[in-house]
Amino acid sequence: MSSASPITITRREVGSTIWFDRALADQAPSAATYELLPEILDSEEAVGLAMLEELESLGQAKSGDLVIILLGGRGAQAFHRLLGERAMAGDPDGLIARLHVYTQDALAPMRMDNSFSFVRDFERLLGPDFFRRVKSFKPMLTDVQDLDAALVTYADELEALGGIDIFFLGHGPEPNNNSHLAYIRSGSGASAQSVAGMIPISPLLLEHHITKFKAGGTQVNAADEAECRRANWILTLGPAVILESRRIVQSVVDAETAPAKRESYRRVMETEIAGNTAERAAQLDENPGLWIRLHPNVRSLILPDVLS
Repeated sequence: MSSASPITITRREVGSTIWFDRALADQAPSAATYELLPEILDSEEAVGLAMLEELESLGQAKSGDLVIILLGGRGAQAFHRLLGERAMAGDPDGLIARLHVYTQDALAPMRMDNSFSFVRDFERLLGPDFFRRVKSFKPMLTDVQDLDAALVTYADELEALGGIDIFFLGHGPEPNNNSHLAYIRSGSGASAQSVAGMIPISPLLLEHHITKFKAGGTQVNAADEAECRRANWILTLGPAVILESRRIVQSVVDAETAPAKRESYRRVMETEIAGNTAERAAQLDENPGLWIRLHPNVRSLILPDVLS
């Protein structure tokens, strides 16, 4: 475990969005860019198994604790079920007991026990045995007086653990065939130094979130729904955390229900990223899905319909 001191963070506002940046010059990185090479698998179950194999390989290659950022939503549901099955079987090789698990985004402000919290999806899919066996599971806190301080503390904890071994990422569509990673939205002003951010949430996105949870069978009540509709922010990890992760494993499995992912994923694959610092910064802000192209160690798992 690293004994690094907490990172020095500055607060930066871009319109209504708030970013927490390392106290360094604010510029897009000028390092090499990489191709996005999709690995096409035939089912969500195969994608989930590939994600589990990534975690198993990490466990074999590294001793001690493992730090991962867990992806929510459709892209990782098969993976979560497999982790839950492993926990129910007693975690025979002790892999789950070595995990420090963090999550990448959250609605706020909202009580942590609200039935519309992202944590409920993790509980439902991973199951109680997983939470009994895992070394730590730490979602972003959404029911604190000082959301700024809590989010900075979250970033500090990741730094103190020695960084992230695997960042499990998805891919989300944005207008004009742009895309987001975690919840770094198009035009939100994230920089390469941004470790975390607070992005205003739209009523339309809240409606989508509530509808999705109801359709997924979550037991909800009127008070929880009303509180969820009052949420102002989505908290998210930023590009600095993504870029410094040792490994990124991306999964995109829901192009059938979210067809905008087809063109937005292809655009991430095909865009020529500028070498000029200012031009690159503008590209990354317009299309944050491109941040994945700046990481040298990416595995992108997709279903065939993503490229159809």
